[in-house]
Amino acid sequence: MTATWRHLPAPAREIAVSAEEAVAAARARDSDAYAPATARLAAADRSGLVLGAVVRLLLEETNPDGLDGDDVRRVLERCVRGAAQWRADVDPHVVLVLLASALGVYDPGDDDTPPDPAAIARHAPLLVTDLLAASGRPLAGCLDAAFAEVARTELHD
Repeated sequence: MTATWRHLPAPAREIAVSAEEAVAAARARDSDAYAPATARLAAADRSGLVLGAVVRLLLEETNPDGLDGDDVRRVLERCVRGAAQWRADVDPHVVLVLLASALGVYDPGDDDTPPDPAAIARHAPLLVTDLLAASGRPLAGCLDAAFAEVARTELHD
């Protein structure tokens, strides 16, 4: 683990620690470590919100001129192909939902089979890992920025 997260409330610490563990396992392609880390993410309230903010920040950083359909397809294909090499259960639909949600264009009411929180938790670290590799940024800084964005949004709501 690269950060201590002592400054965060306990639920946020759980998200940060679990996300770091899941991303480290994804980088190492370690299924034995990945399963419990993603199970912890699935159990952590609001982990999808935080990881969605990380995805959005990384998408914005790696595409400073904005994203179009080709950019989204490229990220989707790269992530799914890379993950499929060690995760036979990777579902392109779930990764697409993560991308669309992070961009604010996904409506679960329009989806006949929206992914459940466990599927989101199993796929979000795969997408984050892919985007981190493309950006060269450390996860800790992205999580810090995501927590700050979530807190700022909650203050203004």
